[in-house]
Amino acid sequence: MRIETVIALYSGLLTVGVQIWLDGGWGVDALLGEQTREHSDLDIVVEEKDLPAMSAFLADQGFAPYPRDDTRAWNYVLANPRQELIDVHVINIDRRGDGIYGPAENGQFYPASALAGRGRVGDLAVFCLSPAYQLESHRGYRPREKDRQDVRALVRRFELIAPPE
Repeated sequence: MRIETVIALYSGLLTVGVQIWLDGGWGVDALLGEQTREHSDLDIVVEEKDLPAMSAFLADQGFAPYPRDDTRAWNYVLANPRQELIDVHVINIDRRGDGIYGPAENGQFYPASALAGRGRVGDLAVFCLSPAYQLESHRGYRPREKDRQDVRALVRRFELIAPPE
């Protein structure tokens, strides 16, 4: 997804009262303050309470559900006619500030500290997942070269310790 599209979507969502956090490759690049590579999609985290406004805005932009085998109510993909993809991660923020991801009994959540990331996409200040959380999210799967590149960049910029591969 092109940087201009990310900026337009993020800005447009703000105008309809929806705050999102950038995750994945664009989240890493936001933390770094520059685009370091091409991105096939835009990963976002959004509160469930904002889904109606977000969905209406994105539908107006031509985005519709993109069927996948792993689609769930709290994680799904939207696509537009240009085949630009948005990977949506839905949370509910609890009293501690953690973002509960999916059914509470699953025990999956974004810690409050993960939601404290700030970065830039072009000249636009954005919310994104924190450097430490972005690094942590690169554990538990076989990394691709782009994942290794993201990890190296985060470790260098934020003086973090790389996870074992």
